[in-house]
Amino acid sequence: MPEAKLADKPATAGGAEVLSVKDLQAWYGESHILHGINFNVKAGEVVTLLGRNGAGKTTTLKSVMGIIGKRTGSIRFDNEEIIRASSDRIARKGIAFCPEERGIFSSLDVRENLLLPPVVRSGGLSLEQIFTLFPNLKERLSSQGTKLSGGEQQMLAIARILRTGARFLMLDEPTEGLAPVIIQQIGHTIARLKSEGFTILLVEQNFRFASTVADRYYIVEHGKVIDGFANSELSANMDKLHTYLGV
Repeated sequence: MPEAKLADKPATAGGAEVLSVKDLQAWYGESHILHGINFNVKAGEVVTLLGRNGAGKTTTLKSVMGIIGKRTGSIRFDNEEIIRASSDRIARKGIAFCPEERGIFSSLDVRENLLLPPVVRSGGLSLEQIFTLFPNLKERLSSQGTKLSGGEQQMLAIARILRTGARFLMLDEPTEGLAPVIIQQIGHTIARLKSEGFTILLVEQNFRFASTVADRYYIVEHGKVIDGFANSELSANMDKLHTYLGV
């Protein structure tokens, strides 16, 4: 029996440009963090931002999501400029952000955590579709959110944004601190979402994991993109990656 589809939209890897970031500058208070970030993401791709701690990768995701107070430059999503848009308006355009800290509410059980984010667009996954991706969650529906293992909390954090109808997912360090078997499951989930037409912008320190899911890479250093290449060019760029990342 063929595997059930998660959503109706077909996969479009390598399609039209959906996100274009140009000369993105961002500040935390007086601290100037991003110094002219430039990159793009095409529909159906998994694009990974690589770099050392403090390079500006997470700030880039937060800037796209509109949760950095001061930013300049250009962020275009589906050919519309969103650099001055509020985070709620950006969410309604179909962008979702899964932060590194996961943000699971300790006072809510798994079902309540899942149902908390509002549906902002049509096409979000139902609970049953989510349980095909994360069967562990179905077994833990009545458990308190923070009583889950680290891996289950990460599954819950990703599952939560899949309900919203967003098709462009930004995942910040989804494998941080997880056991290898859970990392493998997260990788299978990302591959499945990509096959269903989701577009994913991924921040990762774990390059070996990123290399199993990414179509393209950008290297971020000191608040700038200093290099970029496709997964097909990975072997030719390994020496540079060792220099950039110390992998």
